[in-house]
This record gives sequence, C-alpha cells and structure tokens, in this order.
Amino acid sequence: MKKPELLSPAGNMECLYAAINAGADAIYLGGKVFGARSFAGNFSNEELVEAIKYAHVYGVKIYVTVNTVVYEEEVDTFLKYVDFLHKNNVDALIIQDLGMMDLLRKTYPNLELHASTQMNVHNAEGVKFLSDLGLKRVVLARETNIEKIREIKKSVNCELEVFAHGALCLSYSGQCLMSSLIGGRSGNRGTCSQCCRMPYSLINGFAELNKDKYLLSTKDLNTLEHLSELIESGVDSLKIEGRMKRPEYVYLITKIYRNAIDNYFAGKKLFTEKDIIEMKKMFNREFTKGFLFNEDNDNFTNPFRPNHIGVKIGNVISKNRIKLTADIIQGDGIRIIGSKDTGLILNKIYKNKKLVNKAFKGDIIDVEFKENVSDGDVVLTSSKEQLDRIDKELSINKKIKVDIDIVNIGNNIKVTLTDYKNIVCIEKNIVEKALKGGTSHNRIIEQLTKFGNTPFQVNKVTSSLENNIFISIKELNDLRREIVGSLIDKRCYKIDYVKKDYMINLPDFKCENVYSVLLENSKDYSLIKDLNVDTIYSEDFIDDIRYVKRLPRVNFDLFDESGKLLVGDIGSLAKYKNYITDFNFNITNSYAVAFMHSIGALKVTLSYELKPFQIKKIIDKYHERYNKHPNIEVIISSTPEVMISKYNMLRQYKINNAYLKDSFNNKFKVKYNNNLMTIYNFKKIVLDDDYFSMGVNSLRIHLEDNTDLELLRKLVK
Repeated sequence: MKKPELLSPAGNMECLYAAINAGADAIYLGGKVFGARSFAGNFSNEELVEAIKYAHVYGVKIYVTVNTVVYEEEVDTFLKYVDFLHKNNVDALIIQDLGMMDLLRKTYPNLELHASTQMNVHNAEGVKFLSDLGLKRVVLARETNIEKIREIKKSVNCELEVFAHGALCLSYSGQCLMSSLIGGRSGNRGTCSQCCRMPYSLINGFAELNKDKYLLSTKDLNTLEHLSELIESGVDSLKIEGRMKRPEYVYLITKIYRNAIDNYFAGKKLFTEKDIIEMKKMFNREFTKGFLFNEDNDNFTNPFRPNHIGVKIGNVISKNRIKLTADIIQGDGIRIIGSKDTGLILNKIYKNKKLVNKAFKGDIIDVEFKENVSDGDVVLTSSKEQLDRIDKELSINKKIKVDIDIVNIGNNIKVTLTDYKNIVCIEKNIVEKALKGGTSHNRIIEQLTKFGNTPFQVNKVTSSLENNIFISIKELNDLRREIVGSLIDKRCYKIDYVKKDYMINLPDFKCENVYSVLLENSKDYSLIKDLNVDTIYSEDFIDDIRYVKRLPRVNFDLFDESGKLLVGDIGSLAKYKNYITDFNFNITNSYAVAFMHSIGALKVTLSYELKPFQIKKIIDKYHERYNKHPNIEVIISSTPEVMISKYNMLRQYKINNAYLKDSFNNKFKVKYNNNLMTIYNFKKIVLDDDYFSMGVNSLRIHLEDNTDLELLRKLVK
C-alpha cells in the first residue's frame, strides 16, 4: 500500500521551516496575489523562490495556491505570476478558476495543476472530467464521505487529496457568497470575512428559537481516530488546514500526523491520548470527524464559541481563587468561562499566599483578575511549556543523512557523497607528498565532513587514504563546499519549462435579447405560461417546450437525465450534453466563458460577484480574442443563495424553514430541501443596467413574489 503524502500549510517562512522540520512531504502556500487566504502572511516573489529551493533541498514539494477566481483585467498579471512560478520550479498550482485552468493546461503543458476544493468536486464524474483535461490531482469537497472516496478512487486514475485536520467551512467551498454579498469581501477572492463565525439568532415565525449563538461556526476537523481508514481508502494526500496559523501549530499538528502515518506502516499504535491533549492545548474549537466520517449533524458546529476553546484546568471557587484539575506554570494563558468571560496571562501565581512559578493538579491557587469573576470553568488557552518545547525543537534544523567515501591515489583525491537517491563525485589534483608532518587521515575526514550549517549529516564514512600525504586545509574546505553544493544542486531538481500557444474551438452564437425565469415553485407556472419568455427553469417537470430542468448543485450520484438541463456541478459537465451552466461555477472572465462553450454549454450564467463594467469587458474581450459571440446569461432579479450546506441546523427544531438574524437585524431565509440547507441573502438583488447593449443575450428573473412577476411582465410586454 502506498504511503499517502502529508501536506502541510505555510503562511510564512517560519511556518514553512516548521512544517519541514516536523516531517511534511509537501507544503501548500500562497503568494501575495491570487490566493484564497489573503489575510495570511503569504510569500513575496523573493520568498517564493527561497521557499521552493529550501523545500526541494529537503525533498519536500511546494504547491502554490492560485485558487481565486480571476477577473478579466487581471489575466495578464495572473499569467506573468504563473510564468514566474513555473520558471522557478514550483511542483504544482492549486487552482479554482475554470477559465485559468483551461488557459494554463494549454499554455504550460509541463506545469502540474491541482483542482482546488473551491471547485466543489464531490463525485467520480467530476474527478474524471478534470483528469481527462490533464489535471494531476483533485482536492475533494470536504463533505465527501469515506465511502464515496473509496468508490471514486476505484473508478478514476487521478490523485485524490482530502482534508484531514483543521478548520471547516459550513458551506460547500466555492459555493459561499455570504461575505461577498454582505460586505464585498469575497471568499472566492481570498478575502472572506468569516460570516460563519459571527453570532446569529434563529427566528421561526415570531419565535426566537436561539438567541445570539454562533449557529454557523463549525468545530475543527480531527481524523486521527480514523486515519487508518483514510490511508486504506487509497487517497494520495492528507491535507492539514492552517495557512493562518502560527509556526508552533503547524509544527505540532504536522508532527502528530507524521508519526501517526509512519506508525500505521510500522504496525504500531497510531497516536496517544497525550497527542489529542497537545492538539487541544494548541488550538481547537472542539473536534469533529466531519461529514468525511459521517459525523452526527449535531456534533458538527459549536454554537457557544467561534474561537479557541482550550483545555479545562480547573474551576473558580471564589474571587481570584481557582482549584486546579491540571498542572499549570507561570506564563500560561487562561480564560474563565462563566457568566462573563475574562482571561489573563499567569504572570503571578500564589499558593498558600506565596509566589510560585508552578502549581499542580489539586492545588488551590490565587491569581490577580482585572475584573470580578463568578464561579465557572477555567481553561488553558496557551501553554508556555508547550510553546517553549516546540520553539526549542524548531531551533534545531532537520538534517539529511548522507554517506561519504574518500579515496586518494597519488596526487588525486576523489570524494563521493550520496543521500541514497543522488550521487555526486568530485576528483581533485590537490594531494602532495608530505616533506615533514603530513595531514592525518582523521584531519582529512574531519574537514570533509564538517557539514555544520549545511542540510546534511554524516551517517557513514569510508576512506582509503595513503600515508605521508599533505592537503591544505583550504583545499579540503573548498572541496567540501563544492561537493555539498553539487548535492544541493542535484536535490534542487528542475522542471522543464515549456510554453505553447493557447488555442480553442468555439461555436458562434447569434445575438439576441431574451428573458428566462426560474420558478421557485412549479405551481407558479400558470402565472407566466403566457408570457414571452425564452426559458423556464424549474426543479419539477413542466409540460412546456421552454422547460429546462434545474439540477441540484450538489450531486454525489448523477442519474440519467433527458432534455435540456441547468447544471451546477463539475460532474454534470461530464455526464450530460444538453446543458446550461448556472451561476455557481463562478464565471468571471472570458476564458471561462469560452471553456464552457468549448465543452458544450449552450448558455453560460455569470457570477453574482461581477459588476456591469466587468461583464462588458468579458464580452468585449471575447469578441476581440475569438471573433465570435458568446451566449451569456445574467441574473437581474433574485434573492441569491449565499450558502449551501450538508449541515442542517433546523433539524433539532423539526422545522424546514426559518430565518437567521444577524447583529444588524438583517434576516436571512433558511430552507432545508433535497438533504441540503440553503441560506439566502437578506435582501433581493435587482439590476437595471442595460445588459443587452453590452452583448448579454439572456436576462434571468427568479420568480419569488409579486414584485418579480410585475418586473417580468413589464420587461416582456
């Protein structure tokens, strides 16, 4: 059985060093542009070059995230950035944008591409579709369960990557518009404001069912207990989330999973209870095994706190007094969870009125709170001992074991260095016959193996040296530097840079000005059946030549369908032929429109996130580049779906509809249908720009209420 790759995050150089020291096989990171974590430290171009070289010396791969959608005006900058990465030997790019995927696979045939989880791939058809296009790997949607993963792996010849640990999104990745439509900070553009970590009240009718709770805040994924199943499923890469996390976090989580994977293949116990406690001390929002391992719906979120929970270490028993249930030391961070939360760093600890630097389970201690606290739990939020220990381990760089062989014959000395994969050999004419005191064999070996700050550590030395020889120390040092440099060069492999012309075959659509309507309820068909609309979308069958069936955008199993379809997932692009693509493919540039038409899309719906001038630019560039007209649809009236989730928070109340109310009193409709929870924007979007003059062919209205009906009647009269 193949050992899966352990893939760790790095938000900066310190995290990269931490991941490598802890045993990561590969690291994913982002530059300053086009990455889905804009608020991580991220890497400058100079740092990216350094990171790639450093990682390759240690046999670690680097995958760079370019997993945002790309706007038309950014394409040239995007290509220059990718060109730079390719020339500097990046191992792969993680990508979301379908237009850029098509452009890159054709332009750079030697550049490895991985489909981001933002593509929302969750079925075998989707994986095979991307694999057939040349993508090496697909990062599956985090909602894909282990049974489905096994099934997919058996049916495709493509690498699969799954998230094994860290923060989860409530919504399917790439399908969340909440942050974008509320505050203009798009998750698809790397600037998510984490609306899911905010407090909400749940409203049903006039009843407030749950007030100011973190109803959308997920627990953190932890798969250690099920790691054997993940390995045995055949997945190729296990991914740790955390590009926003500190180096100590990256090191600890990577090390624990590294040991667990290695222990599995050594037939040992994978982990200990201490490992779980160490993880909880470092960071947790409580743990879940996620939908990956069919976690119960009620154990997926933590409505009480959206940040670090910590580990319980005691209880407040009176003002400033705590009874400990675990050991603590000076410098630890604690928080009291009671009627009002407060926290502090334990700079002073009193035991029996004496100042101490540590205390133990069962002790009663006094601390100096800045405000009054009531009885409640005390939790550890940062462990000084843990952080000090990890920082000490991080101060010692990882070493690569090498064997060295030293031979001299006459005036020549030959040194061979191997890391068991690469071999370098250098022979120099620097040996002289000693006239007085020669250079001892031990001194020669000592100088040639003085690797110091290099990445290497001698494992085995063999030598065959003549007596009475002299080699200057300078010559020996120069020889050592040269052979070490040669081995480093060999380990820093080169990826052949090839650039080709982008080509694509496209149909030419006629220019037209038509309207389409999406029925939220097929019973409303009678209201619009006599109107001059071109297309009628509905999930339910309607006996009308204009009818197009709308498929769910999450389809773990794709069934045979006939007739025209409105599709919303990548697997459907492979399964069906007579289709229109929906808004959730996040189409934001002319290359993406062209790609969709090239594979058979009859009509392409643009993203909600585009402004009118960007839509015009897409169409103008399409005309300019391809000398053909696209068939584009824009949604001009709807209450957009801002989240779609496998989690159902309505279940415990036994209701299918409700509203979420945020701190600004905005109300978001929540519905549960087709085993999915959908959250809608708090307000309707109505656009009145002249899209037809821009070259848009079709305008869509979602029929939700009488105002939509009036608008439709006005437009098609």
